[in-house]
Amino acid sequence: MGKFTYDSNLVVDFDDRVLAHLQLVIGAKLRRNESFYFSWRDDAQIGDGRSTVWLHPAIPVYFKFHGGRSPSINRTWVETLMTQANSAGGLRITPEPEEDRASPGEHA
Repeated sequence: MGKFTYDSNLVVDFDDRVLAHLQLVIGAKLRRNESFYFSWRDDAQIGDGRSTVWLHPAIPVYFKFHGGRSPSINRTWVETLMTQANSAGGLRITPEPEEDRASPGEHA
C-alpha cells in the first residue's frame, strides 16, 4: 500500500496501482493551477465511510509508493478519472476498466 499525503497532515493509504493513476490525474490538474474535489471510500478500520478533500495547487501533495517498480498505466482509466476530476463532483476512485488496446485508426 502506498500513501497519499496532502498538506502534511492528511495521509491516506491506496494500492500502488491506484496511486500511480491518481498521481497522473492530480498532477495534471494541479500543473494547470486547477482546484478540485477528490473523494474516496474510507477503509473499514476507520469507519467505512467516505472522505472528500479540496485539492489546491498551493498545498503540497506527496505520493509514497510501497513497491520499487512503477505499475503499467491504463490510459482508459486515466481518461475516466480525468473526466471525473473535471466534473462538478470531482475526482472519485472507480474500478479499473479494461484498457482499449487498439491503436488510433486500428480496428479491434
